[in-house]
Amino acid sequence: MCAKNIVDDIAQGLRVQGFKAAGIACGIKRGGKKDLALILSDVEANVAGVFTKNAVKAAPVLIDTERVKGGKARGVVINSGNANACTGSRGYKDAMGMVECVEEAAGVKKGSILVCSTGVIGVPLPVERVRQAAPALVGSLGYNGLGGACEAIMTTDAFPKKAFVRARIGGKTVTVAGIAKGAGMICPNMATMLAFFVTDADIRGRALKLALREAVDGSFNSIIVDNDTSTNDTALVFANGMSRCGEIKAGSREFNTFLKLLNSVALKLAKMVVRDGEGATRLIEIDLKGAASAPDARRGARTIAESFLVKTAFFGADPNWGRIMAALGRSGIRIKEELVDISFNGVKVVRGGLDTGREKEAADAIRTDEVRVTVNLRAGKHDAKVWTSDLTYEYVKINSAYRT
Repeated sequence: MCAKNIVDDIAQGLRVQGFKAAGIACGIKRGGKKDLALILSDVEANVAGVFTKNAVKAAPVLIDTERVKGGKARGVVINSGNANACTGSRGYKDAMGMVECVEEAAGVKKGSILVCSTGVIGVPLPVERVRQAAPALVGSLGYNGLGGACEAIMTTDAFPKKAFVRARIGGKTVTVAGIAKGAGMICPNMATMLAFFVTDADIRGRALKLALREAVDGSFNSIIVDNDTSTNDTALVFANGMSRCGEIKAGSREFNTFLKLLNSVALKLAKMVVRDGEGATRLIEIDLKGAASAPDARRGARTIAESFLVKTAFFGADPNWGRIMAALGRSGIRIKEELVDISFNGVKVVRGGLDTGREKEAADAIRTDEVRVTVNLRAGKHDAKVWTSDLTYEYVKINSAYRT
């Protein structure tokens, strides 16, 4: 697919054929901030989901894990400000009450709406506020409503995260749009966030699952802020087929085109999550090359990205490559110190495991809000990329007072 066939249409609004959305305030958050969102397809859509691997799962995750097995849904209702996690049988009942009141207000089949929550863990969901707001939520639905929904799912996010692309598939214009929230508790398995994708492509069952899994692996499973995995991580994709592009089969040329679209949106959102890492001042790309195996490449890149010492060095614009070497050495991957090269934003600081004497030049190069760390192990042909953020004073400040 040529780049010219993919158009970033944020300026034109996050509009996808046959999908309405809304975001309103229902009183879960303080100060009248939006905290309740709904995404609804005009027709039954195909759906796939990826969820947290944390053994402690919020009630909405338990519900959605079962509902997506049917492969069909009309939409999803989301609240922010309360995770509805670690709330026992009451939490499950409240999550069910949340979807049921929205299904009734929207006049859709029981069991056709999914549910997500994000916010403070261990506090009962004020579900009566959701019930009271359900009619207003449905009444606020509009085809240009994804922006409002995006605002309503935010917690500690500094800005809304949304992306939108189009391309021709099967002679028709196909659109993929996505919104996400996330700034803290970001670690692969998935990353701690909520992400919702909507598309008018006709893609179903196994093909939709494969596409979502690959998109998540290359984006949300490749970002790190603070090594914590949440109880509520969820990524959902809804495909209603209203572009009439013809069914997209796994492995086909059309599938590859769709996958590029979904990957593009997912990666844009994932990078926004890292850039918005609580207190973050730098987006850092770890580009690890020449590993002996794919698992080694992934593990090596992740170990560097997870290192608090590496992250704090970048906060101080300190090109301390020794911390990267130390991280590689403890990662458990196959490595020969005397073969390793390391560069910061194109400035080679290590050649063959030894200092190049370019520390001042490297320090100047990384005084920017985007830093690319290139590590070549020269041990094989496998590569991996992971995105992380620096670790700042502000991160501690935000998370020390999260509930107050």
